[in-house]
Amino acid sequence: MRTPAATVGVIGGGQLARMMHAASIGLGLRLRLLAEGPDVSAAQVVREVAVGDYTDPATVAGFAAGCDVITFDHEHVPTQILHDLEDAGIAVRPGPEALVHAQDKAVMRSRLGAMGVPCPANEVVADEAALVAFGQRNGWPMIAKTSRGGYDGKGVWKLDGPDDAGVPFAGLRPDAVVIAEEFIDFARELSVLVARRPGGQAVVYPVSETVQTDGICTATTTPAPGLRPDQVRDLQAMGLRIAKELDVVGILAVELMQAADGSVVVNELAMRPHNTGHWSIDGAVTSQFENHLRAVADLPLGSTALTAPVAVMVNVLGGTRADLLAGLDGVFAADRGIRVQLYGKDVVPGRKVGHVTAVGDDLEQTTERAWRAARQLMGDTDE
Repeated sequence: MRTPAATVGVIGGGQLARMMHAASIGLGLRLRLLAEGPDVSAAQVVREVAVGDYTDPATVAGFAAGCDVITFDHEHVPTQILHDLEDAGIAVRPGPEALVHAQDKAVMRSRLGAMGVPCPANEVVADEAALVAFGQRNGWPMIAKTSRGGYDGKGVWKLDGPDDAGVPFAGLRPDAVVIAEEFIDFARELSVLVARRPGGQAVVYPVSETVQTDGICTATTTPAPGLRPDQVRDLQAMGLRIAKELDVVGILAVELMQAADGSVVVNELAMRPHNTGHWSIDGAVTSQFENHLRAVADLPLGSTALTAPVAVMVNVLGGTRADLLAGLDGVFAADRGIRVQLYGKDVVPGRKVGHVTAVGDDLEQTTERAWRAARQLMGDTDE
């Protein structure tokens, strides 16, 4: 008889691990954490915390020895370390063969292209001359990305012309290359989240519309307004196919750009709980965090159905209010239905320090409620 993994080791101590911890309690799973420091977001709430460098093979191996399965708060653990864990008989979910597609954008673009998944025109460019040549063929402006290490808008540049071609190569990591991509004049961004078990059982969440500001997700609306049923079906099928083809275990987030004509291309992949799925804590029968843990522990997956017709999540970014806890009084007094997640982080301007979720029947009213609560917590005095 199959025995589910009882002890889940999470590498990375950010807010994603913090919310995984909350989901683990009801499942009866033991969560252990390899954190970057003793006071990071998840380390404040997880009981068993090891502090160490996730890029050090000995540190990761020592941590993993006390776990049934390893999963992640981020995608930055070196691929070779994960191969070494698997060679030592430790379950890694998602495994390195899958995770490399989220770690390395060049690998991801090559694999998705071979699968026939729609992507922007792209090319790995060795130097400034090759980048300029790509721009001449595909038009300016164009996008340049580092293949490894970028997140929340870092490592991504919009280049207006040949004079900008040197920017992506300045300070390039030794293990990274530069990818040139055509600029997509998209109408909006969408996200598809899939949860998948080792044996292949998979579930898909409703498609979300996302709002990005300076490369950072600021809000999501679920389900994405204005999509036809056939479009939803096709996008969900794409997410399920990618998860199957790449053999993802856990959550896969497929970030998409949609043009005015309705066509889409894949922008990014992530293989862990994702900001665009935070709404699911309060807006879905089973949150992305619970389904991620169910998947990596090899438990049957839960329903992804909405609990209300509309769910709107807005990130709380560091603003003028330093004491977020004190701000809850006004938020909850104004709206007893609003839900808040605070991450235990010091307030720094522009930093993700929490999020709010509103669910309801009316799109406009639910959106207004979520934004009003977030602005209160950010200290927006105009509200």
